[in-house]
Amino acid sequence: MADVISSERVEGTNVYNAAGDKLGTIDDLMIDKVSGQVRYAVMEFGGFLGLGTDRYPVPWNMLKYDTAQDGYVVPLDKSQLEGAPRYGYEEVPDYDDTYRTNVDKYYGL
Repeated sequence: MADVISSERVEGTNVYNAAGDKLGTIDDLMIDKVSGQVRYAVMEFGGFLGLGTDRYPVPWNMLKYDTAQDGYVVPLDKSQLEGAPRYGYEEVPDYDDTYRTNVDKYYGL
């Protein structure tokens, strides 16, 4: 099995909590320009048929791939996501130091 994956294959992958509940899907990856490491998986959550869907940056190291689920598992539940940093599809924030600090702080990193 290869130990790399195309971002194209990651985008659209389901994200579940530890109880097996589907939380959303990965919409995008945010990559550190200097190190080349993935910093955040931006997850779609909420809305209906893509309308009103918010995007939630989740620290990449919180996601663990589960072959049985054929998706990623995070140690979060829906209520934790409801208060998490998020933005609309057309409102992509600058991932500056302040924004990253707020996201990481929310997730206890």
